[in-house]
Amino acid sequence: MNAQIQGQYHGQSKPLFSLYFKTAFLTLLTLGVYRFWAKTRIRKYIWSATSGDGDSFEYTGTGLEKFLGFLVAIVVLAVYLGIVQMALFYFGLNLFIVPENTAQELAQIGAIYLTFFAVLPLLLFAQYRARRYQLARTRWRGLRFGMDSEAWGFAFRAMGYYVLVILTLGILTPLATFKLEKFMVDRTWYGDSKFVQQGRWQTLFKGMKHMLIGLVLLIAGPAIAFSVGSGGVAILGMVALVVGYIWFLIGAVYYRIYALNYLMSNRVLDGKIEFSSEAQTSKVVSIAIIGTIVVMVVGGVILGIAVGIGAAAGEALVTGGGFGALVAIAILYVIALLIIGGLSLVMITQPIIEHVVTNVTVHDDENHLNAIQQRAADTGADAEGFADALDVGGAL
Repeated sequence: MNAQIQGQYHGQSKPLFSLYFKTAFLTLLTLGVYRFWAKTRIRKYIWSATSGDGDSFEYTGTGLEKFLGFLVAIVVLAVYLGIVQMALFYFGLNLFIVPENTAQELAQIGAIYLTFFAVLPLLLFAQYRARRYQLARTRWRGLRFGMDSEAWGFAFRAMGYYVLVILTLGILTPLATFKLEKFMVDRTWYGDSKFVQQGRWQTLFKGMKHMLIGLVLLIAGPAIAFSVGSGGVAILGMVALVVGYIWFLIGAVYYRIYALNYLMSNRVLDGKIEFSSEAQTSKVVSIAIIGTIVVMVVGGVILGIAVGIGAAAGEALVTGGGFGALVAIAILYVIALLIIGGLSLVMITQPIIEHVVTNVTVHDDENHLNAIQQRAADTGADAEGFADALDVGGAL
């Protein structure tokens, strides 16, 4: 007997918006310190609103461990970047001078790129550790998820695959997508049962078709416009450029959804439990477009009011007053930013999460989920320290 468990999401806009507004306001009052607790509280809400077979997920992470992990990461980064800059200075490269000639400008540009590539392994390391931390702090049916400690292995493999992507002008993007996801999935656990990523990376090429069409239009548009010079054909070239840009962006979303569905549908837990995903690109794009319009309209109205008060405050300052108006405009700008952030969360992020979750199905062979036992807790999870320090893995 095969049992199917359909993903469910019960989150609502009003409580999530209220939670975001309160935590964002506290983050501002504490000059950013509260953001670790804010992110934790929002995650707890999202996790608890996600369920399968009536059992909700539980997020057990805390703001304190994220904050402490961040402090440790900052120290490590400061030492590491200090060593990198000393090495660059030894070879005559300095980021902190004002170039006086072309040679110095080129040297400074080279130093910037070298610094970026020196930090890149840490960025990729943080990406893996962020996912490991989230899994270690996630429970379902009382059983915790986990992930093996292979962050550096992931970082070096990712660098190699991304070099191949660059050298092939993006053609091998499916290879990098599949191999890196497989690396993480094959090291992921639910209780004492292990996940395995099956499938073939070549299949992901089908998901790149719209990106390739957009890329062709992006290349052909300027070529037509500049070769003709003026006239109807040149205008047609510019139209092709705009259409290509939009097509490429939608194609990128299509590729991500296609990859999500394929990878999820070829994922197996403990050799018996399978998954499927039927997320739709059209739904995700429509959510993003409608949500963006709403956020822009509401945010524009509030910012417009703030600008109007600012103009009045400017006139009042000329006559020696207007301090109250300046305070009012500052408050309005802050409120506008908070409302825009909250609306983006409830109008775009949450609906996309809901769409993805509700289109995932777990196919449980002979109710094998009931036989899975608890796994020992992972050790050494760094509470996403590097991920927060480098702003990686911070998205919900």
